[in-house]
Amino acid sequence: MNHVPLEEYNKAWIFRHRDLPIPEEDMVQIKPLTESRAEQIWAEHISRGCFHPEHFAEDDWAADEKCWGVKEFWQSAWDSSSPEMPLPLIEVLGEWDENITVYFCYQSNHIIETKWGVFRRHWKNFLFFDNGPVLLGRKRKQVAQFFDNGTFRIGERP
Repeated sequence: MNHVPLEEYNKAWIFRHRDLPIPEEDMVQIKPLTESRAEQIWAEHISRGCFHPEHFAEDDWAADEKCWGVKEFWQSAWDSSSPEMPLPLIEVLGEWDENITVYFCYQSNHIIETKWGVFRRHWKNFLFFDNGPVLLGRKRKQVAQFFDNGTFRIGERP
């Protein structure tokens, strides 16, 4: 089993927040990974040595500034009443098919698997925890990382 049932996920409140409701057809697509599966995804796609985005080492691709391009703010879009993602995210990642599997990686043992369309519609819920999570698309090079100062950066994995 690769997933933890959402009702057993200790941070599920972010998907049940009364101000940011998620319809049931999207809720069933939000799948927290088991700790072992999360650690496997993290090691394969992010880092073998660090466990949290705030601690990337020199040899982690995510620590290499050459991997990152666009830097923008997400906080004003999050604070607005519009559900739309910040435009730079849509421009870079918007070409992804709605059904592409994405991983929102908070840390090595805390990753949510969902579909790009679900993430795109409910990105605000995912960002209740914003201390460096990385968004990866399965078989995609483009990535995004979000920070608690209200900024994000977009880049490409090697």
